[in-house]
Amino acid sequence: MEYSVKLTSYSVSQIQETVSYISKVLLVPETAVAWSDYLEKQIVGLNKMPARFPLVDKEPWRSNGIRRMPVKNFIVYYFVEEKTKEVSPVAEEMRDRLFQVSAKARDQRDRDSTVP
Repeated sequence: MEYSVKLTSYSVSQIQETVSYISKVLLVPETAVAWSDYLEKQIVGLNKMPARFPLVDKEPWRSNGIRRMPVKNFIVYYFVEEKTKEVSPVAEEMRDRLFQVSAKARDQRDRDSTVP
């Protein structure tokens, strides 16, 4: 049986932010497009056997049925609604780590540039 995959507005905005970051901050727009295409293909693939990925370990997300799908260096979190046969990706991780690393590097660069 196939499921319908419906992105939440939050997950769409996270993907758009990540694509923008890869394109404009890391300056590799081709990689951003390739990553986005690959991620989309993996998310759409949740329409078949969405329960094949494990539930998260931590509560309350585990009790709420949140699952985690690794996609290269990212993790897509999603839930499956069995009654309506819908899969909803709700968030992706690693983007935050990239932003944190970038912010730390930027802070360090700023500190270094102010030292005489």
